[in-house]
Amino acid sequence: MKINIVTLLFTLLTSFAISCDMKSNLKKEQKVEAKKVLIVITNNSKLGETGEKTGYWIEEFAAPYYEFIDNGFEVTLASPKGGFVPFDPRSNEPEAVTKDVERFHRDVTLQENLLNTKKLADMNEKDFDAIFYPGGHGLIWDLVENENSIKLIEDFNNAKKPMGFVCHGPAVLRRPKTKEGKPLVKGRKVTAFSNAEEIALKLVEVVPFLIEDSMIFRGGIYSNGPNWESYVVVDENLVTGQNPASSKDLAKELVKQLK
Repeated sequence: MKINIVTLLFTLLTSFAISCDMKSNLKKEQKVEAKKVLIVITNNSKLGETGEKTGYWIEEFAAPYYEFIDNGFEVTLASPKGGFVPFDPRSNEPEAVTKDVERFHRDVTLQENLLNTKKLADMNEKDFDAIFYPGGHGLIWDLVENENSIKLIEDFNNAKKPMGFVCHGPAVLRRPKTKEGKPLVKGRKVTAFSNAEEIALKLVEVVPFLIEDSMIFRGGIYSNGPNWESYVVVDENLVTGQNPASSKDLAKELVKQLK
């Protein structure tokens, strides 16, 4: 009888210990923080001197945004001035509307966040795991020469953290440099909105520079696919996409690098 009691006590204590260990492991798993992505968006709504409106391209923002949050990532939105960020009206025309764009318009929380973006000057590379720039012509005028943007990109690159730029987004790679003082794109494989696509839009005389030419001039190994078709280039932590159609594929590559 004594042996049975001892055996019973031993069994109960062992079960208790195993249960405590499982709960401890579960708590550790629950404490794993979600990956944090910083999305940088333009505040500019003027298409040069044309009198027309521009901004960020909805699909180029929405497709990656939902790819990130659907994978459990935390997303912070920032812009040069903070506050409201405008989208390009052309990106809301019927032929440009995708399922992600439809979801974007239904997302009340996101719309609220887009009215209250953080100031870029308050952002720090150490607080994030990756950075992403959606395109749209707007950023060519307010982010390319922005010192806060340039420093952030340099900091992310020096830390070897994933960086994504799609369509006109890669224009912001014009100024950042490496630790050695060389153009960040020099010797690296990249893509961006092509000269052919800019010509097709009849905006060559409107934009301050052509991104394809800018990248090649700075030593980037530029390549592109057919107009309007998805084309993504990966060079270690630097991920670039050619046009709106590349947005989701680019985001999937960033997700892969973060997991």
